[in-house]
Amino acid sequence: MTTTLPRTTINGATDSASNSHLDLAVEQRNPGMPLDLGLVNAAHVNRSAVERRATSLPARRTVKKEWQAAWLLRAITCMDLTTLAGDDTPSNVRRLCAKARQPVRAEILAAMGVQQLGLTVGAVCVYNNLVPIAVAALRGTAIPVAAVSTGFPAGQVSHHVKLAEIADSVAAGAQEIDIVISRAHVLTENWQALYDEVRDFRAACGDAHMKAIIAVGELATLSNVARASLVCMMAGSDFIKTSTGKETTNANLANSLVMVRQIREYHELSGMRVGFKPAGGIRTAKQALDFLILIKEELGDGWLRPNLFRIGASSLLTDIERQLEHFVTGHYAASYRQPMV
Repeated sequence: MTTTLPRTTINGATDSASNSHLDLAVEQRNPGMPLDLGLVNAAHVNRSAVERRATSLPARRTVKKEWQAAWLLRAITCMDLTTLAGDDTPSNVRRLCAKARQPVRAEILAAMGVQQLGLTVGAVCVYNNLVPIAVAALRGTAIPVAAVSTGFPAGQVSHHVKLAEIADSVAAGAQEIDIVISRAHVLTENWQALYDEVRDFRAACGDAHMKAIIAVGELATLSNVARASLVCMMAGSDFIKTSTGKETTNANLANSLVMVRQIREYHELSGMRVGFKPAGGIRTAKQALDFLILIKEELGDGWLRPNLFRIGASSLLTDIERQLEHFVTGHYAASYRQPMV
């Protein structure tokens, strides 16, 4: 049975699936700006207000049936399909890249009437040493390889080693670099040191887009989350990212709300659009929809594209594919029907 999505639904939520990487290529890079300590120190967060707003978001807007299916397709195009495990092997990475090329089974896409979109994920994210494997596996596609760098996940290596790791990933073909900041600079309120560090990382990335991971779970307060986000954008980050996925607290709607509000403020200040990437603990289709709603409500439809929004995830794709099969057949499939690798 074919369950074709209405054309308005496709245009509203999945129309950039086939050219998502073109969107990334044409987005103007964030050049950064001089560090403004007045703005940084003025950033304060009312935790109670943030938590009330975050709690209200899923209740204020819901999507059902064909609209939900379309939003889930959009979530796939905005996904950084990730493997960052200690037992990663070249074979695992090659299988992950194959899934990135064909994230949803062809018969499901055909039943939905969207097989013409050429659906792929936004990027594949791996450790530095596995970048050449991923680059080779994705050759002939427009899917970029993202490399975690700068002593991921803790960032507890020397500055020159961090810069060398970035350079190595770029030389190996990584088009995106996910850097980790030194949390100590935030916890000691040494904003100049944080700015200088991220500025150096940005220069080392060259043409590769840079995502700054601020590690929300290790910054003590939401005000620190806001200030670190602002400093990283002033230093030239193209994206700000919540977490490494290795902390106790990773992406949630409250800390993400703080970060996207800073993105909005930076856009009003500089005219530059900076991307946002929640990562860590986003495992279900429902959670993905909640984050899409957050971006739509706070930043608008212009940010709901892979050039400005990514979800860092590994197991999320399995649940999304399962939900799409339910949309088509009316039945939930066993998990083994949507293997990740």
